[in-house]
Parts: sequence; C-alpha cells; structure tokens
Amino acid sequence: MTEQSWDPKRFPTSSGVYLMRGEADAVLYVGKAKNLRARLRSYFSAAGDGRGQIPFLMSRVRRIETIVTDTEKEALILENTLIKKHRPRYNINLRDDKTYLSIRLDPREDFPVLQTVRKVRRDGALYFGPYASGTAVRETLKEIYRIFPLRHYPMETCRRRGRPCLFYQIGQCSAPCHGRISREEYRQLVQGVTALLSGREGEVVGVLRERMASAAAAMRYEEAARLRDQIRAIEATVERQKVVGAGGGDEDVVGVHREGGEVEVVLLFIREGKLIGRRGYPLEWRLEEDELLSSFLQEYYARDVLIPERILVPLPLVESAALEEWLGERRGKKVQILYPQRGEKLRLVELAARNAAESFRERGSRREARQEVLAEIQQRLDLRRLPERMECFDISNVQGSHGVGSLAVVLHGEAAPGEYRRFRIRTVEGADDYASLGEVLRRRLRKGLQEGDLPDFILIDGGRGQLGVLTAVLAELGLEERIDAAGIAKSRVFANVRGKKVERSEERVFVPGRKNPVLLRAGSAALFLLERLRDEAHRFAVSYHRQVRGRAGLRSRLEDAPGIGPARRKALLRHFGSLRKIREASVEELAALPGLPRAAAEALHRHLHADEGA
Repeated sequence: MTEQSWDPKRFPTSSGVYLMRGEADAVLYVGKAKNLRARLRSYFSAAGDGRGQIPFLMSRVRRIETIVTDTEKEALILENTLIKKHRPRYNINLRDDKTYLSIRLDPREDFPVLQTVRKVRRDGALYFGPYASGTAVRETLKEIYRIFPLRHYPMETCRRRGRPCLFYQIGQCSAPCHGRISREEYRQLVQGVTALLSGREGEVVGVLRERMASAAAAMRYEEAARLRDQIRAIEATVERQKVVGAGGGDEDVVGVHREGGEVEVVLLFIREGKLIGRRGYPLEWRLEEDELLSSFLQEYYARDVLIPERILVPLPLVESAALEEWLGERRGKKVQILYPQRGEKLRLVELAARNAAESFRERGSRREARQEVLAEIQQRLDLRRLPERMECFDISNVQGSHGVGSLAVVLHGEAAPGEYRRFRIRTVEGADDYASLGEVLRRRLRKGLQEGDLPDFILIDGGRGQLGVLTAVLAELGLEERIDAAGIAKSRVFANVRGKKVERSEERVFVPGRKNPVLLRAGSAALFLLERLRDEAHRFAVSYHRQVRGRAGLRSRLEDAPGIGPARRKALLRHFGSLRKIREASVEELAALPGLPRAAAEALHRHLHADEGA
C-alpha cells in the first residue's frame, strides 16, 4: 500500500485499486485499474477527459492512496469491498437497493414448496425470476397453483390441523400433509412447475397431453378433464408472454441513455426468450462510459440476485474478462458478457436503449413534480434551503423497556429505504422520550459531521416539546444555521359524542421561532410527503421495537426451556445461528444436534411453540 504525490509517474503500473481522499481523510472515490498509472494520469491531464465532474472531484482530493493487486479480478473484488466499507460519495450509488423478488424451489425436499425470496443463494435450490413486483409474483403463483397444486404451508403447521386447508378444498393444494398424494405423484407436479417456470411450456404440454390421452383411453374421464384444463391454463398463460428472442437460455440486457450529467441504465430480464420485466437506475455521469457500466454491473451483481448465463452490453468493456471470471464464480457457472454487433442480440440491446430513454423521460417528469413539492415545503415552512435530503426521527418503547429510535429518509422527494437507520437506546433508563430522542439525534449528527453527510431538513414526530429537543441539539453541535427543523403533530379529535360525526383537527407543523403552527392544505402533495415521512419513521421504529422485544422474549423462553443449560444454549446458537432459526427448526433438526437427545429436542420444540395452540 502506498500514498502518492501528485506526480503521475510515481504511481505503479500494475493492476490495483486507488482511493481518493479529501478533508479529514474521508474517502471520496474508489476505483480500480489494470494499469494504475495510466488510469490516474487521465485525472491530471490538462485537457481532462471531457467530464465536468472530474475537475470538481479533483479540487476536493487531498491525497491518493493505491493498493497493488496481482490480477484484475483481485482488484475488482477489493474495489467492491472498499466501496461497501467506505461508501464513497462519488462512486455509483444504486439508491434503490431493494432486490427484486424471485421464486425458490428446493427439489431435494420430499414435498417441495414454492417460496418468494429476495436473496438468491448458492444452496442447491432452484431460483426463478426476477419478478418486477409482489403483484407479478402473486399472479405467477396463482397460475401455478391452479395448474400444479403444490402445498402452501409448512408440513408441521398443516399436520396440526384436523383436516386439509381451504386451498385443498378449492383445488389449489394436493394436501401431502394429510397423505392425499404420493411422493411420486407430487414429484410429477414439481417437475411440471420446474419446466413451466423455466420457460419449457411445450415440454409440459406434451407430457400432459400424453397423460390425458392415457386417462381417456382407460375411461378415467375426470382425470382426463382435469389434465385438459391444465393444458388450457398453460396455453392461456403462454399467450400473454412476450417473446423477444428466438434463442434459449437466460439473458440480462443492458441499455444506457445519457443527457447532460445524468444517465439512466435499464436492465431487461429475459428468461428462455421471454421478456419478464425491466428495471431502471438513475446515475450521475462521473466516469467514462465503459467504466461507469463496469461499476454498475459490479455493484448490481454483487447483491444476492440471479446471475444469467449471458449479459448483453451496449459498448465494449475493457474489464470484461475480469468481470466474467468474477461473475462466473458467483454464479457457479460460466457467464458471458457480450457486445453484439448484428442480429437478434443487437436488436435486444437497441430495445433496452429505447427503454432507458423512456425510463429517463418518465423519471424526469416525476423529478419535476417532486421538485415542485419540495419548493412548496420550503416556501410554506420558510426553510433556508431546498430540503433535498429530509430525515425524520421517532422513538418507540413500552413502559420504558427495550427503547429504540428510528430514522427515515426522503431523498429528492422520494423515500430512500436504503438510507433508513435504527438505534438502540443506550444511555436512557425508563420512558423518557425526550432524552431518548436527544441521544439518537446526537449520535446521528455527530457521525454526519465526521463523514460530511448531513441532512438539509429534519422533521420530528411530535409537537413543541420534541421540536425543542431538536433545536437544542442543533445549537449544541453548532448546526442551527446549517439544518432546518420542524415538528409534525398528529391531528386531534374535536368531538366524539355519540350520534355526532367525529371531527379532527388539521395536521400541525411547528417550526422554530414561530408561535402558531403552520397548517398545510389538507390533501396537498406537500402535506402528504411530510405525513409519509413521519409515518415511515413511526413504522420503522415500531417494527424494530417489536423485533427487539420478541428477540428478548425468545431468549428468555430459551433460557427457561427444560433440559437446556448454558452449554446446550451456546451449542444451539452456534449451530443454528439465531434464536429465530432455533424456533423454526423441526424436532428432527433439533435432535440432529450432537449432545441433544431426541426427548430433550421434543421438549424444547413444545416449549418454544407452546403459545401456538393445537
């Protein structure tokens, strides 16, 4: 590891990673290069590379640190690790960090079940997707259960019932929990589901037609009719899917559209030649196009997402070989990054580019609308600056126990769940919401001062009292002129007399230095955004408090379990990883733990599930 002066000749010529550091030694940007000297020379060239952001970035850089690696792939992996650690301001930031839903099916189980998951793991199960929304997944599962009635619930849950569930009554579950279907028959259903989700509808229909003909020849007319209905349902589903390619296999197609300093990157998800969804990401043009695209692919596929066998890109990537090797290791199979020049794959890249342009236009329209809302909030609350980053805090506890705090964030007028934070109250005993709020605010703002990451506007869930805590903390940290503040108090009931209509006051927004609250017009976009931010902070605080309280209760229950002493508790936690997984484990899984007899496993299982009833 070396720290270099501004002379590019002193940088090494090998592959590696460079960190640009600014004031207080904060990491501003992390990059990788096959040749560090060649890459860094472009930042110091007099002519620059045409990007206005580069001089802006370099004016803030105080020193550059380099880390040499043996290979390009090592540099890529190290860059990804350092970006996650330092979260540099000028690197690509995929703010929408919520991954799409996928469908998981583990064929190794006796009676496999379909699960919706966000994380794709290399655990031997099959994953299908990604799907654009929860609605898309529900529609897909609805069609599957109608055609292939797999089970819906855990086997143990179903077996505790006296009879099969309602899904069995309506023909959308085969009730393996009550022995209504054999393993071999259920395996045939699983094979049909796998083929259908893999895009091999023709194969499924062919098998079903053969079975229908056999059933009809044997005069099993009810079975033949059921198979006929399955075939019709599959054919109706296939008709609604758009075929975009003649080739098979899975592909992600990347489209890029740039206007000025803004870039829209779109991914088209193609599975077995069918377009199943798209997703767009807004980025800032701070890098050369191939560098930006490489960084985007690296950050996106570093998540727990499905990695296809081919990725089609709109321009050649210098680092494609290292990316392919890295992606292949993550997928467990070979991955190709292709830059098509002609034919069907070029048409797909052009389709992705048109989708990127359309996504950019749609996002621009929404951005203009959001800017108008932010301007209205600034004008009505007399804020000193446009509230591009708004944060809201809330406190949750029950009679002073398990106190927690939450932070919800709105960036550029849009909720940013990836920026939400939660806090365990450390220094306050009992139900003192004011002191708890003060602790959370100090922790957040002190960290923001260290990292140069402060909000433009803070909203507090509460009235004058909570706002007073906020203004006191801002003054204490010298931020009263830097950050605007307000408190939003819930509406109050005016009358609730029997026979009379319930009347409520308007939402009141309190601002420092003003005696009367600001009343925003009911139903206005500005009020809606503030209410949504307040409600998100409240929801996040309450959900975290329930999690903390439930974890504490489960820990207490585990400690009270018969036959489970400190050594066994430690072994259980080491083996299963968490209290929740211990509770979810079956008797067989518990008994498989060395040193835990089956009788003790059964007693522990009963104890942890005693509140569920028969």
